[in-house]
Parts: sequence; C-alpha cells; structure tokens
Amino acid sequence: MDRLTKSQRSRLMSRVRQRGTDLERRLRSALRERGLRYRSNARLPGTPDIIIRAGKIAVFVDGCFWHGCLLHGTMPKTNRHFWRLKIRRNRERDGEVDLALKKLGWKTIRVWEHDIKKSVNRVVERLLNLASPRLLAERTRLTSRRNIRAKYEK
Repeated sequence: MDRLTKSQRSRLMSRVRQRGTDLERRLRSALRERGLRYRSNARLPGTPDIIIRAGKIAVFVDGCFWHGCLLHGTMPKTNRHFWRLKIRRNRERDGEVDLALKKLGWKTIRVWEHDIKKSVNRVVERLLNLASPRLLAERTRLTSRRNIRAKYEK
C-alpha cells in the first residue's frame, strides 16, 4: 500500500526532472572544464542528454531506477507489476533509440547515474577516448594554449 494519496504521488512524480538533472549538469560542467564542445538535448532520436558533434557521439545519462541498473536499481514494493513493465519498456526503448542513432551514424554512450557519482572524470575520459581524432587534436591544442597562458601568468 502506498503511503501517499493519489494526488500526493502524482505531484511528487510530476517533479521528477527529465532534463537538466543534477547528474547531467555535473557531467556537462566536467566536459566544459576539459574544453570539450557539446550540445544539450539535441533533436535526434531519443533526445540525447548531450551530443558531441565532432565525434558524432550521443550521450544518455540513465538513472539507476528508471533504466533498471542491475547494481543499484530498486523495485518499489507497491504496484510491482506496473513498475516491472515500465522499466522493461524503458530498456527496450533504449535499445530502439541506440539502433536508430546507429543507423544515422552516431555512437551511443549510455552513462549510468552511479558512474557519474563515482567518478565524473572517468566518464569524461571515456567520452574523450571515443571522440574523433579531429576533436582530440583540438583538445590538445586548447590544453597547450592553456598551459602556455598559465606559464606566462605566473
């Protein structure tokens, strides 16, 4: 039995963000710190949370609960059948979106919520390693420019 009334539960669930979550902001901030250019919520199949155009990389930040993480996903005690179907359908849709993006020539990266919480820098490194050589060359150039600037500012 749910502890909240139907209207209380509805209000609570309506406040669950789909875009601009804290995890997405942390990842975008880390990408910005590394000088990586990206776009948010582009109009592609599945509306990726972040895209890196130079590498044609679409990034989705998947919540452990909503996408059924095997390590951290939990199943609510009430209405289990509904939630089991809901999470299964979310995972199926993830696969469909991945396939649609692949057909368009995009690499799809799904980042679990717990990966960002554990080490956002490791996630950024993974994205940088998947990026195109052009992007890596530009990143090296920007880093060199920053190092030179830092040297003269001392």
